[in-house]
Amino acid sequence: MTDSVPDWHLFRAFLAVSREGSLSSAARTLGTTQPTMGRQVAALEASLGVKLFTRSPDGLLPTEAGLRLIPSVEAMAAAAEAAQRSASGEVDEERGTVRITASEVIGGEVLPSVLADFHALHPQISVELALSNRNEDLLRGDADIAVRMVRPTQGALVAKRIGRIDVGLYCHQRYLKAHTMPRGLQDLRRHALIGYDRDQAYARMIEKLGASFTRDMFAFRSDSDLAQLAVLRAGFGIGASQLGIARRDGNLVPVLHDELIFSMEVWVAMHPDLRSNRRVRLTFDHLAVELRRYAASSCYEA
Repeated sequence: MTDSVPDWHLFRAFLAVSREGSLSSAARTLGTTQPTMGRQVAALEASLGVKLFTRSPDGLLPTEAGLRLIPSVEAMAAAAEAAQRSASGEVDEERGTVRITASEVIGGEVLPSVLADFHALHPQISVELALSNRNEDLLRGDADIAVRMVRPTQGALVAKRIGRIDVGLYCHQRYLKAHTMPRGLQDLRRHALIGYDRDQAYARMIEKLGASFTRDMFAFRSDSDLAQLAVLRAGFGIGASQLGIARRDGNLVPVLHDELIFSMEVWVAMHPDLRSNRRVRLTFDHLAVELRRYAASSCYEA
């Protein structure tokens, strides 16, 4: 191992290969050639004095040393992307790039119209939207703004509570033509239920509701919220939806809302160093106003 720190482009090559699983796929991702990727990975291995990948039938897999390196390189990549966004516009100007992270459902169902309105008002601000149910690390620079369904735990963040979003069970009118409406929670066992696959976060949520559902009871299983919502709209069976989303579709019928409603808080958060950044502040304030309006349409009233 040499005393000099390897160039960033070597680490970037390593990260691309670890994500893509092959030199050719990583090369396409970075817009370079396979031989170049191979040389860069080899140069990094020589500089660090460790082997980072091993060949397998599934492609290139990180070694133990490679796996230990990934979190640090991901942090480097996030910092580099944050620096690039910061340099994309002056602090006090309405131009540049803002990166937002949000859950699948909020990002896929709620934010598109919100961001379209924002772009009409501020056309010089570009928006990057990352959909993930994982809470990205804003302090590390993974994103500029996060829309979260839980209160942020990092105390240094600038966070604003937007309101409450309620989630309830629904089914499509098409499904009701062939099935009777459940009269109680016990009747759900006789219906085609839409639920989680392997993500234990769903299981824990159901446990908090006091509902005795298990994975085997679901006729359709997916850990993607958008996939669950899609099959609900297709008339597959009974599944969960945010009330604000379901109320936009006259074909979705509430199921047992007087017995089963799950509530989530909505927060918008950003890095404290970005408070004086005009484009980030404009985006933050626009999201807060529009999401508060959406949250108001998502509350259950008995």
